Order: sequence, then C-alpha cells, then structure tokens
Amino acid sequence: MQPKTNIVHLPVYQPGKPVEDVKRELGLSEVTKLASNENPYGFSNSAKAAMIEEVTNCNIYPDGASVELTAALADKLGVSPSNLIFGTGSSEIILMTARAFLVPGDETIMADETFSQYKHNAEVENAQIIEVPLNEGKHDLPAMLAKITDKTKIVWICNPNNPTGTIVTHDELSSFMKAVPPHVLVVLDEAYGEFIDDESYSDGVSMLNDYRNLLVLRTFSKIYGLAALRIGYGVGHPDVIGFINQVREPFNTTRLAQAAANASLTDHSFIASCREKNAEGIRYLTQQFDRLGLAYFPAYGNFVMVDVKRPSPDVFQAMLQRGIIIRSRWTHYPNHIRVSVGTPEQNNLFIVALEQVLQEVTV
Repeated sequence: MQPKTNIVHLPVYQPGKPVEDVKRELGLSEVTKLASNENPYGFSNSAKAAMIEEVTNCNIYPDGASVELTAALADKLGVSPSNLIFGTGSSEIILMTARAFLVPGDETIMADETFSQYKHNAEVENAQIIEVPLNEGKHDLPAMLAKITDKTKIVWICNPNNPTGTIVTHDELSSFMKAVPPHVLVVLDEAYGEFIDDESYSDGVSMLNDYRNLLVLRTFSKIYGLAALRIGYGVGHPDVIGFINQVREPFNTTRLAQAAANASLTDHSFIASCREKNAEGIRYLTQQFDRLGLAYFPAYGNFVMVDVKRPSPDVFQAMLQRGIIIRSRWTHYPNHIRVSVGTPEQNNLFIVALEQVLQEVTV
C-alpha cells in the first residue's frame, strides 16, 4: 500500500516535551514546563463545575452543531450563529480550511517562521507554499501582498505570531485587506488575542462585515486554559463557514468541551486576572532579559522569544537537565528560544536556570 506521495516527507508535529517524559528520562522529581504556551493558572471554576455536571452524559453523543455554545458565543461576539464553526482546537479549523479550499497547484502564502500547521496542512493538500520572510519577527504584509497571484487561494496571518509574539496593527491589517483580491481567503489566527490590551491591535471579528474573504480563528486552549479539551472556533462569512462545515467530521467537539467553553465565556473576572498576571510575567521576563543583555521580540501573547546568543538546541538540553522545558529549533532563528509565561515562581526558576546555562554553554 502506498500513501499520497506528497505526505511521505512531512514531519509529524512535535508538541512541547511532556513533563512525565522528562521526569522519567532524567530521573527528576520536579519539572517546570514552559514550552506550550499553556495557562499556568488553570481554568475557570465555572468551567470545572460545568464539566462535572456534564460528565454523567458522556454515554450520549455531543451536539454535532454545538447549538448552545454557538448561540452563547454569537451573542458575545455580536455575530450570527451562521458566522461560527467549532473544531478540536483552532488547529482543526486550519485543517478543515485547507481541506475545503486548497487543491493541487493552488498557491498559499504564509510567513517563513510561523505556526507550522498552516504549511503542514497545505502540503497535505499538495498546494504550492509561498513563504515570505518576517521583518524583524513581524509579518511583512506588503511583501505578502506582492506575492498574491491569480493562483493564490489562502493567505495565513498569525496575530500575535507564533513563535515570535509580534503583532500587525489594526491599521496595517486594514490596509492589507483593502488591497487583497476578493478571490483570496485571508485566515487571521488570533489564538493569543485575548492576552492583548493594546489599542493598536486588530480585532479581526470587527472587520468581518467589510471583508467576506476574512476568516478569524480563536481558541479556548490559551487564556481560557482548556487546552486538554481541544476546542476552538472560526468566525467568518456564512458562505465560508458553510464550505468548511461541509468537510467537518461529525461530533468533532465533545460534550465536556462544549460545556466548559460555554461556562468559560461568562467568567470575565478569571480572564481579566489571567491577562493581568500574564502582563506582569512578561514585564518580569523582559526586565531580566534586559539585565542579561539578551534581545527579544516584543511579546504580545503569553510567551517571549529571546536571542540567547548560543545554539538553541544546546540551551534547550542544558535547561532540560535542570528540569525546565522550553522550545527551540527555529529554522530562521537558530539562536532563539521561546519561553511560555508561567507563574512568578516558575518564571524565577526559569531565569535562575537560564543564567546558569548561559555561563556554561559556549557562544
């Protein structure tokens, strides 16, 4: 049996190294994971209560259309239920979008260092990948616009960008959208958008009335802290949502995920607290990087990408030996690591370990 020839070379997605694996491999009793941009403060108590109540119904299939959650989120966002689609994390929306729109020979444009699943899913559909270099860690929208042709089907924009953490502003995005031909779908991934309190940041949902070729992605995995439940969503024109819905698997989100997400929407104080604590964590980390003389990209999500001036795999391994899991191995940033913002105690452990590692790992 032979698979599709265009998938044979594709790498399998590598998540942040699990805590249990590191403990077992290195014989450590305490390990701090700052690799997957998870919420160190957990999730809403309202979500926990909703899951406990829902668990007795796990013998029954979930609502395939997520009707109750759709209605609640539509009300919160000020959109119609027909503007929404849910997936097992926003990563499944990426997969479904590629499946619905891309055919062999189509061109798709993305940054050269961004969330890997855009490229992966486009390659599965045998589309032609056009990668545009970041400009100081930020999406170069004019350069991306210049790459659009009659064959272009999708442009992917991660805002804030993963892994660099930079943003494009509302004005920059508006200028870009005005110039994008209507046959091109722009996918705006705002997975980390809820962490941002900056007037210049773009709220993609507010632009949907003007651009039917815009699809906004968001998730409950990050600030809402429901990463293990795998639930995210897309917001777009009903026609775009309809096409994606046609390739959606039945019952793709679980009862527990729908219940927890719905309850999370009402716990505004938890989200505000997480946003404030995250901002404090970023201030602490960047102040420490300044003290250590390390350059970093402006951080708008819940992580910071910093230049450690040494091969990042070496720093990763040395940090791992000290029980700190981070992310490394970026194609265009070989000396950078990405660290998630943790609790104050976790952030301090990271800085103490990093300072030791910088003295041991040669430049």
